[in-house]
Amino acid sequence: MKSKTAAMAIMGLSTLYFLVPIWWLFVGATKSRGDFSSTAPLWFADFHLGQNLHELVSYRDGVFLRWMLNSILYTGGAALLGTVLAAMCGYALAKYRFRGRELIFNIVLGGVLVPATALALPLFLIFSQLNATNTFWSVFLPSLVNPFGVYLARIYATASVPEELLEAARLDGSGEVRTFFKISTKLMFPALVTIFLFHFVAVWNNFLLPLIMLGNERLFPVTLGLYSWNTQVNQLPELRMLVLTGALVSILPLVAAFLLLQRFWRSGLGSGAVK
Repeated sequence: MKSKTAAMAIMGLSTLYFLVPIWWLFVGATKSRGDFSSTAPLWFADFHLGQNLHELVSYRDGVFLRWMLNSILYTGGAALLGTVLAAMCGYALAKYRFRGRELIFNIVLGGVLVPATALALPLFLIFSQLNATNTFWSVFLPSLVNPFGVYLARIYATASVPEELLEAARLDGSGEVRTFFKISTKLMFPALVTIFLFHFVAVWNNFLLPLIMLGNERLFPVTLGLYSWNTQVNQLPELRMLVLTGALVSILPLVAAFLLLQRFWRSGLGSGAVK
């Protein structure tokens, strides 16, 4: 009983630790600039959220909306295509026998251990040689790579896609690509949703790669755009409330993704860990 109480207390404190900053952000975004610095930081004053949102979307001809659109394009496209590529790679490593398969898989595992920050500068040098920096593709193409997705796809494909089912499909005349998309992806669906969600969050929160690659603010994702505003707060104090309100709006797609996909995420994560 004591151990259960202690576990519940630890989980409660952890939940509080993660939720308090979000609560502070929400409360702060509802205040005016004067109330933000003169009232209790964790409770409401006069409600100005609507006015703050209007100022946010109208500031500099709505550049914040452009940043949100950029983030959706970077993240949605990269997460979707990256999930498909990771699923195909993981499936191939799980179901096909070929020379060098384990070596390739070990290289993929090594890629999981390499932090994205270590790859940002080499990627910049490569794109500079191709004269492709400061373009949409300089952020989008590197975001397609997802070594952890390949790992999870292989583990899940090994456990959830029976060899007998694949042999039956081949005997019925189904090609390998058709078998993958018509049969295997349905069996791997919980893992695919999990990969998509992890990839979505990683690309949405990616900051260093756009910072290094992009100079045109019209191409900025929302994370980099808000950072650029935050660096100007001392010179332009009115940007403080725009940064707070923008940060609140920027997490809404992540919250929506988790709420819509959480049941698949939990299923896929649990299956990948156990199997």
